[in-house]
Amino acid sequence: MTSLHLLSGGAAQGLVTQLQGQFQAQSGCTIQGDFGAVGLMKDRLLARAPCDVIILTQALIEQLIASGHVLAGSAQSLGVVKTGVAVKTGEASPKVDSPLALKAALLAARGIYFPDPVKATAGIHFMNVLKRLGIDTELASRLHSFPNGATAMREMAQATGAGLMGCTQVTEILYTPGVQLVAPLPKEFELATVYTAAVCTQAGQPQAATELIGLLISPEAASLRRSGGFE
Repeated sequence: MTSLHLLSGGAAQGLVTQLQGQFQAQSGCTIQGDFGAVGLMKDRLLARAPCDVIILTQALIEQLIASGHVLAGSAQSLGVVKTGVAVKTGEASPKVDSPLALKAALLAARGIYFPDPVKATAGIHFMNVLKRLGIDTELASRLHSFPNGATAMREMAQATGAGLMGCTQVTEILYTPGVQLVAPLPKEFELATVYTAAVCTQAGQPQAATELIGLLISPEAASLRRSGGFE
């Protein structure tokens, strides 16, 4: 069976996973997906990793169109994804609806899990939030960063003990068993990122790539997008 190669930010992993069976039945192609921090996925494309479809932030897709790595006119928005706070399933949700409440909750946490603060959109943003709150140094020994938000949430779910917190994109929280969404970051620290899918200029399966993007943005998949954290 033919394979379609996908490079994607972790925000879209749950959506793609839920639709891959339908896509395979319609197209006859399996999806070979690689999900991770958007900066890393961009680097992989530039290093000429096999890629038919790429899903990154709108800003990065626009850069790749300008550089000729993505087909102009192929980009389609999947929706907006906010960054949120998580705890382990079953634990009480702390108040995080204001900067002061978020600061208090973070200072009370035994450990804090989040994605790569260099390559991941949410990880970069979260580190800036900690700096703005003035607690990045104080919390340094309790910070646990991982290559992407999905891995961070999975590790938090598997960690022993209570009192852990996580911060990553809402989509990665909602799709990870063992963790639950508390709330998006307070308005003062809100990060709302538009995720966009596009066909790569090096695509070996351009027709199947277009079909996958069509399925991801289709009205039929709207409920999956909403329940998974896309707005």
